[in-house]
Order: sequence, then C-alpha cells, then structure tokens
Amino acid sequence: MKIQGQIVDIQNKRIYKGEITIKAGKIASIEEKDHDVNHYILPGFVDAHIHIESSMLVPSEFAKLAVRHGTVSTVSDPHEIANVLGVKGVEFMIENGKQTPFKFNFGAPSCVPATNFESAGAVIDSDDIKTLMANPDIKYLAEMMNYPGVLFNDEEVLKKIAWAKHYNKPVDGHAPGLRGDDISKYIAAGISTDHECFTYDEALEKLQKGMKVIIREGSAAKNFEALIDLLPEHFENIMFCSDDKHPDDLLLNHINKLCVRAIAKEIDLFKVLQAACINPVKHYNLDVGLLQENDAADFIVVEDLKQFKTLQTYINGALVYDFGKVNIKDVAFKNLNNFNCDKKEISEFRYESSAKKIRVIECLDGELVTNQVITNSLIDNGNLISNTETDVLKITVVNRYNNAKPAVAFIKNFGLKKGAIASSVGHDSHNIIAVGVSDDAICKAVNAIIEAKGGISAVNNSETKTVALPVAGIMSDKNGETIGEQYATLDAMAKQMGSKLNAPYMSLSFMALLVIPALKLSDKGLFNGSDFNFVTVEAN
Repeated sequence: MKIQGQIVDIQNKRIYKGEITIKAGKIASIEEKDHDVNHYILPGFVDAHIHIESSMLVPSEFAKLAVRHGTVSTVSDPHEIANVLGVKGVEFMIENGKQTPFKFNFGAPSCVPATNFESAGAVIDSDDIKTLMANPDIKYLAEMMNYPGVLFNDEEVLKKIAWAKHYNKPVDGHAPGLRGDDISKYIAAGISTDHECFTYDEALEKLQKGMKVIIREGSAAKNFEALIDLLPEHFENIMFCSDDKHPDDLLLNHINKLCVRAIAKEIDLFKVLQAACINPVKHYNLDVGLLQENDAADFIVVEDLKQFKTLQTYINGALVYDFGKVNIKDVAFKNLNNFNCDKKEISEFRYESSAKKIRVIECLDGELVTNQVITNSLIDNGNLISNTETDVLKITVVNRYNNAKPAVAFIKNFGLKKGAIASSVGHDSHNIIAVGVSDDAICKAVNAIIEAKGGISAVNNSETKTVALPVAGIMSDKNGETIGEQYATLDAMAKQMGSKLNAPYMSLSFMALLVIPALKLSDKGLFNGSDFNFVTVEAN
C-alpha cells in the first residue's frame, strides 16, 4: 500500500511532499516524491495519561471515538476499575483493549486503595505489583498518589517502586503542589512524571529538577492555560494528557484540540507535535510508530496543520478511521461488578447538630483542588440542611461495597436550586456521591444509583433520570454515541436545576478524591487532604 501527502517529519523539523509504502503493518519506505496531494501525514497523537474508565466506556468503545481525532495510543492507568475489582479489573481492561487495533498501554495501579481513609472494593499490594510488573502488557507503574508514603519512606510504597525499577519500567507521579525539598525527595525515589501541576512556577521547578511535566486538559481539571507557556523552552520534556475525559467531550475532541490551541498561541509546530506525538512514545518505550522507516505504520492524515481535522487514522497499517467511518469492530464482553449495598432511608442523610458555624468544601470549577470555608449553618428541627440562598448544599458519600451509615457534609458552588445529582463514579474508591437541596432528593438520587448497581442520576421535582453504568459501576456496556448522548442529557438536567459548573458530574466525582487538597469527603467522613486527617463538619 502506498500513501501520498505532505510528510511532517517532526524529528528532523521539515515538511515535504512524499510517498509512504506500507508492508506487513510497517513502514517499508518513505520517499520524497512530487504530487498534487495537499493533506498532511504525521505520527498519531498519544494521550500520555488517561483513565479510560472516566469516559464511561470500555476500552474497545473508547478506541472508536479516539481514532476519529487522530489518537492512536494511550498511556492508561486502570486505577478506577482496580479500586472496584482489583487485579481482575486490570486484566479486563487489557483483554478488552487487545481485541482492537488501538494501542492501549496500561500501567499497574500503585494506590489501591488510594488511601486508608476510605472504603474501596479491592487491594493491590506490592506482591500484586510484582506480578503485574512481570507482565509485558503492563508498561509502567501508574501514578504514585501516595506522595506522603514516598516522603516518609513507607515500606510498602517503596517496594512497589522497587518492582517497577527491577523491571526497568517508568514510575508515574502525582504530586499536586509539592515543592522544594519534598519534590526533590519524591523525584529521587525514581518518579519521573507529574500531570498534577496547576501553576507555572510549580511545573517549572519540577522540569528544572528533571521531571517530565504532562499538561492536562480534561473534562474537569484544566491546566493548559496555566502551563502551556513552558512548552517552547521545555518541549522535549512536556507531554499532553486528558486524565479524565467524559464521553460527551470525547465525541468532540481529544489531544488534537490541545494542538489546535497551542498552534493558535503561535508556538512552533514541531515543538507542539513533539509533545503530542513523540515524547510519550519515547518516555514509556511504547510500541508506537513515529513515521520512520521500519516503524509500525501508525500515523494520521489531517486536512491542515492549524485545525488538525483528522481525515484518516492508520494503526499497524490498518485504516481504522476513514473520512468519517470507523473501522473498529464491536467486542463482546461480560459485565463485571462489585455493588453490595441496600437502598437508603431519608433519615440516614440527616446531620444532627446545633452548630452555628460549619466547615464547607468549596468546589472550584475546572480544578481538582478545593478550598475550605467556614460559613453559617441552616438548621431545621435539629438537622443541618442545605441552604440554596447561600449555595451551601448537603453532600454525601455512601459506601457501595457494604451497608454503612452515609457520610454527610456540605459543599459550595454546585449551584443547585432544586433536586439532587448522584454518581457511583467517585474517585478514587467509586462509592456513591451525591449533592442536593434536600435529604429527600439526595436519598432518591442515591437509591436510583443503587437500583441500577452503578450509574449517574438526576432528580428534580417531577422526575428521576438514570444512566446505568453496569461495568464495575463506572462504565457503560453501550457505544460512545449512546452514552455520550445520555450523559449530555443528565449534564443539561443538572444545569437546568441551577448548576453553573462546566462539568457538574465530573466535578462531583472528584469531591471524594482525598489525595487532592484541601477538603474532601470519603464514606468515612470529612477529610483534610492537606494534612491527611479527618475533620468535623462543626466549626464552632
């Protein structure tokens, strides 16, 4: 097979008219050749850090959407399903992904459970990491979120890192806000990347100390604007990722959008594409072609080098996307799950207290970090309740693995004026998390999730809508268009009920993410992520 176009040679920083010959899935030759074809041929995009599960799609369905945007490969942390199902969940992701041409590269989740301050569905210890690291399908040790464990020489944490080193596989980082001597020690442990930088200075320090910085732009956490000015000088040590991308977003764009935005800032094309296409392949030693002779024939054909509209995507020489048509077959699979709690009563969401001041989570749109604020409480018959006038709403996390009393606290900036929203996508342990204006609405939203054994729900005055997520309670067994449309409907419903957040369900899912400061809620209670301690709702 021969393909002509304008060849974008990123590594030699040139563009020329040429012809590519493909034999047996590899690039047999690339020759300069005069022709009239104006389309551009370049290596495919690689998402350098993503949780496939956050797309609410199994890998084989994720692939069908990603190839439309020129993505040929991902560096994927199956941390979410691992927290529900353990090693069995990781194996499910690998096997499902293998049945497509798309190049998934899964890591071994390093933090299952993410902390000891929440209830998860499984444990992956250092012995499990040893087994996973010996598997050639596991490419790296996934994000080491337990940075206190690294800093305080936790034996189990250091064993996990040691097994990655033993098998000569990279170790991914996760160290939001870590600076100075602490980040130096974290890097010295062998951790080579971070996708959690949220300021320019933080990312610059990490780059200067030898880390690779992954610029993240997902459905909730958006750090592109804060960090992109580092790219011109540090292009050899920067990558792009989405981390968490909801299905409606993935229908619209992927890593291609970051390239569009970087080019619009007049950053050098070759530097942008180095970050988007080359650096992840080299850092993680991926079996992904870079448009060189003898490489795997993994490349894309785009209309231009400003909008990067993908016309065709090739993986191992197979045309997996062709002018609007996806050539990836459906994959049959069995739904795995771990959901073991009974429906709740309204009374279980009461918070008995006479406190006049309460400690409140302040949700920040587009950020995983939160603030802690102290505000006046609203009390009804001895029960702390939501206050829609001040936008201080009740939030709950319900253990989905066992019957237990729901944890209750309060949150600001969700904006709901009526009803409630809930989800069993609750990072990291994927318990049920809900926010609402009344105990009754919260209970209805939570019970809708329990009834479906996983999903997202919205309750207003007249109806309850649910999108079922029967695969581990976090992924759909439907295709991308279906789940994207269903998700968009609930997203719109949450906004109609008053939420001003860009992605209310994505933001909701991170309110239980204890490893990101400052204030979060687990199924065991309100948690201060800055000093890793539980705190009381009462602030009197």
